[in-house]
Amino acid sequence: MEKIRVLLVEDEQTLAMIIKDTLDVQCFDIQIAKNGEEGFRLFCELHPEVLVTDVMMPKMDGFELVKRIRQTDKHTPVLFLTARSAMDDVVQGFEIGGTDYLKKPFGMQELMVRIKALAKRAFVQEQTDKQPDWYDIGKYKFNPTLQRLLFAGKEEVLSFRESEILKRLCMNENQVVNTQNILLELWGDDTFFNSRSLHVFITKIRHKLSKDSHIQIVNVRGIGYKLITE
Repeated sequence: MEKIRVLLVEDEQTLAMIIKDTLDVQCFDIQIAKNGEEGFRLFCELHPEVLVTDVMMPKMDGFELVKRIRQTDKHTPVLFLTARSAMDDVVQGFEIGGTDYLKKPFGMQELMVRIKALAKRAFVQEQTDKQPDWYDIGKYKFNPTLQRLLFAGKEEVLSFRESEILKRLCMNENQVVNTQNILLELWGDDTFFNSRSLHVFITKIRHKLSKDSHIQIVNVRGIGYKLITE
């Protein structure tokens, strides 16, 4: 039986190790990050089936971590672990993309049941979503799965990175997509050289979309890129 791949982001190391030691002997493969920044890096690297994260953490809290993940990943289930039980916190967690919420202290059996339920739900959704999706970008149609861009009945094949970058822009139309997120997910690191490479790809995509003057890809200096369609 394949183990469920889980990323646990928890700054209380004693609790993190108790969870790992308990769940590792069950049907789980647990990787640990000790803060939000490390959690984001490992999430991009490992692509876990379920993310379990604390809310109050150093460097980047759980809410900010999930906000960044949801820029490009709308589907991986997220279980928040927190001692904060105020209704506003619960609502905020769900609004930014959380899937479930478990208040500390909790029992390990309950944690395991919830993770299994989230993984099963995600698998069913993935099977449902396997049909390729088309995005409307002004007068263009774009399919990231097929890496195809259509305009006036003519088709153009995109490279993998062109397609993945454009998909992220389409998923967040009229919102800024963080440069670091794109670099970590598609290049593996956010060095200056790779940042320049991303800029070259953005220029290529702008050219491919240039037949519709109402489409813009705006560079928000120091933050990222935004797709705007008028």
